[in-house]
Amino acid sequence: MTEDSLLTQTDARGVATVTLNRPAVHNAFNDDLIARLDRAFTEFGADPSVRVIVLAGNGKSFCAGADLNWMKAMVGYSEAENFADSSRLADMLYKIYSCPKPTVARVHGAALAGGVGLLSACDMAVAAEHAKFAITEVKLGLIPANIALYLVPSIGVRAVRRYGMTGDRFDAAEAQRIGLIDEVAPAGQLDAAVAGIVDALLAAAPHAVAECKKLINHVAGPVTEQMRQDTAKWLARVRVGEEAQSRMHAFLNKR
Repeated sequence: MTEDSLLTQTDARGVATVTLNRPAVHNAFNDDLIARLDRAFTEFGADPSVRVIVLAGNGKSFCAGADLNWMKAMVGYSEAENFADSSRLADMLYKIYSCPKPTVARVHGAALAGGVGLLSACDMAVAAEHAKFAITEVKLGLIPANIALYLVPSIGVRAVRRYGMTGDRFDAAEAQRIGLIDEVAPAGQLDAAVAGIVDALLAAAPHAVAECKKLINHVAGPVTEQMRQDTAKWLARVRVGEEAQSRMHAFLNKR
């Protein structure tokens, strides 16, 4: 299956690759890309021939978060419209997190805001040594509500406070130190590093891998429907607030 904003393919071993394909806007989210990601992980998760899913991106960046045109539209949304919009993002992230197949993020460039959420919803992540990261929502008067459900288990409360409350950028070495990524790949070795993890997953018993993933999510604490609803509502409320509206207008007008 090939689509404009999202490319997907499956090889003979059952490795599915889902590639964000909006390089002109650094693979930023919009409604279309969110819906396509949701569908891709639903379909691959249900396909018995698929053993592993790799999430990748084309162009300079892995994912830069929200698309500017999408943000321009949401500035004028009511709180109810913001809740519906935030819920779609929350559902897509949960679809990746709860996918019965093991998921590996291939982070070749910058991952910002929702892009960090994407890779934290995956089971494992490998990043190129030059990749940069940031949880930038507070810069726009927003909060990392939907992605916090996956960030806190991934990097811990202290690191989410440090980077979620400041919006500061950090490099791949720091991302590995705090647990956001599993491996840092030297220049030219990113694909080999991803392949090493994929090979290890393929060598394991597929049913056991699926059960292990469910076990880990259960022990760590499940991401419930109520939690997803609560965070989506929280983000919707913050989005329509005076501070967020002012910050987003300033950003969109380059002030």
